[in-house]
Amino acid sequence: MKFKYIVDDQSSGRTVYSILREEFEFSDRLIRRLKRSKTVFCNNIHVYVTHVLKAGDIVEANINFEERSKNIKPVRMDLNILYEDKAVIALDKPAGMVINPIGAHQDNTLANGLMYYFQSKGEQMKIRPVSRLDIDTTGVVVFAKNGFIHDRLRKQMIANQYYREYVGVVHGCPKEATGTINLPIARCPDSIILREVSERGAPSVTHYTVIEYLQKAALVKFVLETGRTHQIRVHCKAIGHPLMGDSLYSHIETSLIARQALHSCCVGFRLPITSEDIEIWSPMPKDMVKVIEELNRGTSP
Repeated sequence: MKFKYIVDDQSSGRTVYSILREEFEFSDRLIRRLKRSKTVFCNNIHVYVTHVLKAGDIVEANINFEERSKNIKPVRMDLNILYEDKAVIALDKPAGMVINPIGAHQDNTLANGLMYYFQSKGEQMKIRPVSRLDIDTTGVVVFAKNGFIHDRLRKQMIANQYYREYVGVVHGCPKEATGTINLPIARCPDSIILREVSERGAPSVTHYTVIEYLQKAALVKFVLETGRTHQIRVHCKAIGHPLMGDSLYSHIETSLIARQALHSCCVGFRLPITSEDIEIWSPMPKDMVKVIEELNRGTSP
């Protein structure tokens, strides 16, 4: 991925470093990598970042580094690719799969499959998920193809410019068809996994809209303003309508689904290079479709 800047009269006298920082918005960490790889040029000649520019100069930077993610074994698998360009790739994550190797999951993760996919194309890249989903949550997962893109997308997320929409089936029927759950979330003191609503927690905001009222349940759309671990699951429990099948945050048993009924259906953001606004959609998985069909037939949840 190459960046190009033509120096005008107003920029004459500036250094290459100032162009990299202010025009390309590169981090100091990325600039150090460019210096080590000697991939910064002025008029097709390698220069140092202290080089002083004059009008008409053409500054170029190439961030197509070969990178490797250590300890991620490439494993051939059928990936459902929802979107791909030079900057990002988005996958449709199935239930029961984690994103990065952890614990007992070392060679059956999305990262393993994505590593194989990259290497089969002759590309060496680090695996950089922009956000994460729980093991049994399905749907869109976006990966950045280099550190610059990852950094820019994370900044969009922090600025609430990265759209994240989920659908879920909850127990019971919320009285209000739309609302906002604004409750701080913290880790439970006696657990490394569980989260809870707590005054000592980080600010956490979830917007919801009931899509359809079902038999003693509801299909709900969730839009995240923040992205805390287990945020939707904890917030649903807090308002008395836990997600169906949620083994951590619901004590209501169900035979309709073997996982929490939660799906990441849409992610939207601005592509850092082209400034194009895109949305990436994933269809509702079959197990959740079946749950809705059963509840519409009057089956007890």
